Amino acid sequence: MNKILIIGGSKGIGSAILLQQLESQIVYNISRTVPDISHPNLINFQADVLHDELPEIEDIDTLIYCPGSINLKPILSLSIADFRDDFEINVIGAVRVIQKYLPVLKRGNNPSIVLFSTVAAKLGMPFHASIATAKAGVEGLVKSLGAELAPVVRINAIAPTITETSLSASILRNDRMKENMRDRHPMKNYLKADEVAQLTDYLISEKAASISGQVFQMDYGLVSFKL
Repeated sequence: MNKILIIGGSKGIGSAILLQQLESQIVYNISRTVPDISHPNLINFQADVLHDELPEIEDIDTLIYCPGSINLKPILSLSIADFRDDFEINVIGAVRVIQKYLPVLKRGNNPSIVLFSTVAAKLGMPFHASIATAKAGVEGLVKSLGAELAPVVRINAIAPTITETSLSASILRNDRMKENMRDRHPMKNYLKADEVAQLTDYLISEKAASISGQVFQMDYGLVSFKL
């Protein structure tokens, strides 16, 4: 069994990844809230990765950083604190975790890192200034570390369109809004967390041994197509 460290595995995409990996891998999870699940392969640590001391873990093959934010406001309604908070959650948290566990990760089996961006880092979308700026930082980190850590550790990112999780509940809060969101996408759908977990599973596997420094759009055609 490989040993996977998930940051933010108690909710949303992180929870979907955790559930997918539990049956075949040892999973360490660090999150502010403990997942509502117990399993012989699951070891939980309750911590805020921005402020708390990170736990010592001796063996890691994969690191997956899932925390994110959806902070949608007009530019004049965004405070400097909003920009700072989004950057800290999405970039500084990832950097802090990578710096902590990279020496251990380098000794792992087919070691890899997966981070998360957003389609808004590629496609100009109103009211996304803060989160798009932070996620652009994530993509820059992936490109730079992909080169720096080669050939030992692979690092990639997934850039999803809106995904049905608790984080997006206010945007997908009724059937009409869900249907409108489907219609915005050329392939007439938006993401479920399990779909993102499936791509994550591929990227951390030996099947993706040739892939590093890449950002994968999961967008139901939103960025790629104009129909």
